Amino acid sequence: MTFLQPIVLWGLPLVLVPIIIHLINRLRHRPQPWAAMRFLISATRSSISHAKLRQFLILLFRVLAVLTLILFLSRPLAGGWLGWALSPAPDVILILLDRSASMERQIAGTTITGREQALKLFSEAAKKFEETSHLVLIENAFRTPQEISNSGTLAGLSLTAATDTAADIPAMFQAALKWLVENQSGTAEIWIASDLQRSNWLPEDARWKIVAGQLSSLPQRVRVRLLAMDPSQESNTSIALKEITRRRRADKGELHFVADLQRNLTATEPVPLDLTLDETRSQLELIMDGQALRWRHKADIGGKKSGGWGSFALPADANRRDNTAYFVYGQDTVSRATLVTSDPARAKYLRFAAGALANSSQQGVQIVSPSEFETANWDDSTLLVWQETLPGGATAERVRSFVQQGGVALFFPPGRPDAQQFAGFGWGEVQSAVGEKTYRILRWDEDQGPLAKTDEGMSLPVSQVAFHRRQLILGAKNVLAALEDGVPFLTRQSVGRGEVFFCASLPVKEWSSLGDGPVLVPMMQRLMQAGSRRLQPETSIGAGELTTADAGARWVSVDSTSLKDARLQAGVYRAGERLLAVNRPTQEDDPEIVDLEVPRRLFGDLPFQAFQDTRNPSDPLQGEFWRIFVFAMLACLLTEAFLILPARRTAARKQGDAAANASSMSAEEAAP
Repeated sequence: MTFLQPIVLWGLPLVLVPIIIHLINRLRHRPQPWAAMRFLISATRSSISHAKLRQFLILLFRVLAVLTLILFLSRPLAGGWLGWALSPAPDVILILLDRSASMERQIAGTTITGREQALKLFSEAAKKFEETSHLVLIENAFRTPQEISNSGTLAGLSLTAATDTAADIPAMFQAALKWLVENQSGTAEIWIASDLQRSNWLPEDARWKIVAGQLSSLPQRVRVRLLAMDPSQESNTSIALKEITRRRRADKGELHFVADLQRNLTATEPVPLDLTLDETRSQLELIMDGQALRWRHKADIGGKKSGGWGSFALPADANRRDNTAYFVYGQDTVSRATLVTSDPARAKYLRFAAGALANSSQQGVQIVSPSEFETANWDDSTLLVWQETLPGGATAERVRSFVQQGGVALFFPPGRPDAQQFAGFGWGEVQSAVGEKTYRILRWDEDQGPLAKTDEGMSLPVSQVAFHRRQLILGAKNVLAALEDGVPFLTRQSVGRGEVFFCASLPVKEWSSLGDGPVLVPMMQRLMQAGSRRLQPETSIGAGELTTADAGARWVSVDSTSLKDARLQAGVYRAGERLLAVNRPTQEDDPEIVDLEVPRRLFGDLPFQAFQDTRNPSDPLQGEFWRIFVFAMLACLLTEAFLILPARRTAARKQGDAAANASSMSAEEAAP
């Protein structure tokens, strides 16, 4: 319960007034012994207990009447998730709004999204506090506090409109904490609406402990109230583009796509999909046997040399924000590789694998020794193959810059101990198989990466490669392939726009049969093509990830005639000659939802209240309920009035009167 006029609660001691009056009234009537009344008292003793009970009830209802009057004058608020026992109106209310892409999912049985429902409930609840509390809005995209004078305008603000961004809930609370410290406000409440998506809450993030501790240590009292939006159970399918590669086949070009489709309900109906490619639309139909599908597709772009754009779109469903995936592709580029090694025998296999494209005019391979690396020109390379001890110092910085620009670096074992590390990886001891035994790969990622299936859906013969020797990869996390004993064979780490790969064996006879070609050649070719993004400007980002430098450019929507913001909304944009695809961030595709107990644990000792919004969207969060106290006061007064009415004459009362008359007559007869 919250009170808009908490000062009236100082009148609560007035409930003692009826008790004090009752006690004073008792003192006015002192008993005096009188022999003639003994018989009367004895006759009426049976009704004394009833009289005491009635007097107690009269006193109780008088006290309740005063109490309900005070509560009525204090203008109490309560209802749903904003109920709080005996809480005065706070000095400031910080409204934290999650307007990420996942919050655009419609509430079950309605066309209202979770964001719209949250704004409606916040607006109704905050209206009661406009005269007593400061309202401050913090949303997930910019996290810049904005004071609100009228809660009724919340839904119409540009800062509360739908976006395709992701939410960083810990960062939003950091922004709220910073505002409280800088403005030195009084008591504060933090209201937050969220769909509890794990990728937004990041419960394992170390920032939570710091934020909760700092909020608890503030001199003013801070309370947190969470409105958890109920996820819709209506059918929803999402699509996310994971990979796009431009390839050349003879004199024609092709675009190869890898996309992930997810749906919340299992269904057997085909999934219709619209493909827009350079303003030309076509329709596809996919078969999903389960709730997730890794889908591969290739599209012919003919002899086109320049870049272009397109999109994949699903039909409208419970969340329209995850129905479209946009893409752009660059111009036809030359794929080149630079091999760094001092062993000519090893260089032969690697050079063959990197130079095995059908159209050799489209690529080149250069081999340099470690001593020549610093002076070598590899500005036009897309793949860097390193078969030496790991680089350090200025050399390591140059390699890291190459990867951050979008290039791919592939490291093979040096065959000897190496104390250096690169991108969190290092080399351990060299191990050899015992006797005639060999190491085999039993598990590898066939959906993406350099060991994925071919365009025709055929698996690479990875399990047939025999390994006689290997060097352990230290710090391996993202393992794409592992040997039969669980030791990583191929690992990957993203660095900027590019990727770093570590391979545990060499393509030479002393180490393995990898140099035979069926696995090494497609692996190297795919890595070269993946690194071609280094020679093109950045073409795809997540909503909300536009860099400061790019944010100053004038981005014009290409896929739509309506006005769109490249910072917040998915689509294809153009600035001069540059094309940019903006999609919702990958973390928005994570379907995992945290339990309500997780936020409760994250806030530690802070006063916390959570409410799961599962009601009809027209239900208010709270409201003034002073009418209840008015009626309660009237009921108490009427009951008290009924109890003080004179009681009807009972048999005992008549008997007492007769005894009194008899005593009077006896006294008269005894008189002379």
